Amino acid sequence: MLETILIIYSVYTFMRIYISVMQIGYINDEKRKDPVLMPASKYKIAADYAVAKEKLSLIEIFVDYLMFVWWVLIGFSWMTTVIQVEDNILQSVLFLFGFVIVNYLVGLPFELYQKFKIDETFGFNQMTPKMFMMDILKSSLIFFVLGGALFALLAWIITLSTSWWLWGFVLMFTVAILVNVLYPTIIAPLFNKFNLLEEGELKEEITKLMEQAGLKSDGIFVMDASKRDSRLNAYFGGLGKSKRVVLFDTLLEKLNTRELLAVLGHELGHFSHGDIWKNIGLMGVLLFVSFYLFGHLPDILFAQMGVIPSAGVEIATLMLLLPLISFIFTPFMSYVSRHNEYAADVFGSQMGGKENLVSALLKLITENKSFPKSHPLVIFFYYTHPPVLERLKELGYDASNIIIEEEHPVETREDRKRSESIFAFIDKEDKLL
Repeated sequence: MLETILIIYSVYTFMRIYISVMQIGYINDEKRKDPVLMPASKYKIAADYAVAKEKLSLIEIFVDYLMFVWWVLIGFSWMTTVIQVEDNILQSVLFLFGFVIVNYLVGLPFELYQKFKIDETFGFNQMTPKMFMMDILKSSLIFFVLGGALFALLAWIITLSTSWWLWGFVLMFTVAILVNVLYPTIIAPLFNKFNLLEEGELKEEITKLMEQAGLKSDGIFVMDASKRDSRLNAYFGGLGKSKRVVLFDTLLEKLNTRELLAVLGHELGHFSHGDIWKNIGLMGVLLFVSFYLFGHLPDILFAQMGVIPSAGVEIATLMLLLPLISFIFTPFMSYVSRHNEYAADVFGSQMGGKENLVSALLKLITENKSFPKSHPLVIFFYYTHPPVLERLKELGYDASNIIIEEEHPVETREDRKRSESIFAFIDKEDKLL
């Protein structure tokens, strides 16, 4: 059984590596061609940024594979000898703490390199080492308190019932819904400041937009995202009374009012179409299948790993193998998400205007250095948003008809002709004067 698991995980790892290598080759080829949607200089920078991230991901995939092999052949057995307490639930919680901490420490260098080397080089990272450490401390506190309680509940359920996988699924699905409710108002404010959007034209326009969409929210907030990262974003989060619209301060700096309204119209489209509930439903299916499969793993697998199937070991095995199930589900979930994004674009264009949404999309990819092309395999597996070229096409805009220059963030060829005729007329008038 263990050999079968190792073979399956090896195939999964090979597929991830293959997709990543194909993406690197694809982007390196595309960056040598005529730029699209960006000025030539920024087009190349976006390509280099995408390749740099992908190369780091390749190394991380390989390390993840080595860690998986280590855990199933040695790690679980070693951890059980290190964590020895009489109480079964406490033993399980400590075992899981050890499992998570080891994995986090192995992954930490990649996070540091991404943030303080790659993101720093390409002008994104605004975070200081002190701020990074504070985030780790806050995250660790949340993990040890809430994660510890969750681990204890799962361990208790496993020791109590042979149908633990079903009740474990119910618990985790309930927690997932609670996180969606609590994150905007309790968890997110631990890491960022959220200030109500100041009174003015923008707030009035957003309020009108929300009323048209039938949304009653906790408020419109501006998040101080710029203290960590310079990228632009906005989101609609929460459930029930915790629903709120969140604008990154970086977004307010770069987009005009019309563009902001188009972006928020897109986000309101997700609300209007019930996409949050759809995503929760899909996640519920994934959780149910995962708990069912891992709840029926044969005891011989644990014997081959040199451990007994205690609660802690079973939960850690579930966490270790979950990426396999997620990878199988990913193409379908990505497809559904892309479909939802197209529908939200239509809604956003109706609420805020197609031209404004197109202009906003172009500014977003330029400011966020998002290379506009990807290998079809990457799109198939990982893209939760359609490629921007396809989004523009669906909105009725031909990318070949759009020119981006440093001085003119968004310009079509027809605009260029009109501009040239205007400047030609002015030149003649100047000469006449």
